[in-house]
Amino acid sequence: MKFKSVIFDFDGTICKTAEGIIKSAKYALESMNFPLPEDESELEFFIGPPLLVTFQEMYGADAQTALELVKKYRERYTNTGIFESEIYDGIENLLSALKDDGIKIGIASSKPQKYVETLLEHFGIIKYFNSICGVSFTADCESKASIITRCLGELNSAPQDALMVGDKKYDIEGAKANNVKSAGALWGYGSKFEFIEAGSDFVAEKAEDIESIALGYFEQTEETNGIFSGRIITVHEDTVTLVDGTTAKREIVDHNGGVAIVGFTEENEILLVRQFRAPYRETIYEIPAGKLEKGEDPYEAAIREFKEECGCTAENFTPIGELYPTPGYCSEIIRLYFASGLKFSEQHLDYDEVLDVYKIPLEEAYMKCLNGKIKDAKTIIGIMKAREMIKNGSLS
Repeated sequence: MKFKSVIFDFDGTICKTAEGIIKSAKYALESMNFPLPEDESELEFFIGPPLLVTFQEMYGADAQTALELVKKYRERYTNTGIFESEIYDGIENLLSALKDDGIKIGIASSKPQKYVETLLEHFGIIKYFNSICGVSFTADCESKASIITRCLGELNSAPQDALMVGDKKYDIEGAKANNVKSAGALWGYGSKFEFIEAGSDFVAEKAEDIESIALGYFEQTEETNGIFSGRIITVHEDTVTLVDGTTAKREIVDHNGGVAIVGFTEENEILLVRQFRAPYRETIYEIPAGKLEKGEDPYEAAIREFKEECGCTAENFTPIGELYPTPGYCSEIIRLYFASGLKFSEQHLDYDEVLDVYKIPLEEAYMKCLNGKIKDAKTIIGIMKAREMIKNGSLS
């Protein structure tokens, strides 16, 4: 099941707008002597639903007083509060990816449309949207369901072909009223419990999940059963639900990840270590590498491992990407670094490490990758990537 259009909420989904909204709500309430909580974050209920409704429901304001409060709110928000915002990490990459996938993109927001468009322009992402549906300043109590209906029309999208993405129950309920599938965005202001209670079809932990859902690839984890917990890995079996509703089992190995270093000498040599690897019962060549401790900074870990295994420090330590060595069952990510300007001293190996360091000319190391004498995936990728980057001048 794939979706032809994705409709986003704005506040808490595309843009982190809490600061400006909360400060403007506080400004309005103070101007009319309403009581305020000691902790400003308790005013987060202003994010999402129409202001007029919130002032009445949460503060018991009558219709006329609520109108005055909205006026005071906008007095501050229009010139100051609107720019106390930032787009969430990964959102622009997500929008670009959806566009490349040929998926139409819309916004259905209870925020005044002028504010939405101003911020989209401000952050340079308005170009990604086929439809922007907000409310007007004079009619800002339109239901989320109605706004989504308008957006579907502008996108020329059938409900079954659309996905609604939002961070509050109003987004999920509005989608259900239109028979549209929905995804709760955990990076916003809502919670997993809120999404489940509202009947969300999916829960997205990060922005990239939305593309996976839209393309029909996503797997929602429903249950996790632990199998083994060791010093380096943990193993568990998950029950997952696919986008089409099918359930399946996944056996997964969790690993903190690692680092690997392509050390490059002034004589155009690559540093390789040679050691026995128990799983293969074989002595192999590898670039120096090591495991990450939980929460450890990969850059610092790479410097440490390079010094321990090769007795080396480097003037230049350059990140050159990351790789997923076994994506079929393991969560390990290996971060690659290129090290140059080397200085050699003594190794500092762990008690159970037995290895030697070899200096191999770059082209010879490359040929060992091609002829099968080097079989380790991270080493093959590191050597080939570094060789190409040296040739095109992006590494030296």
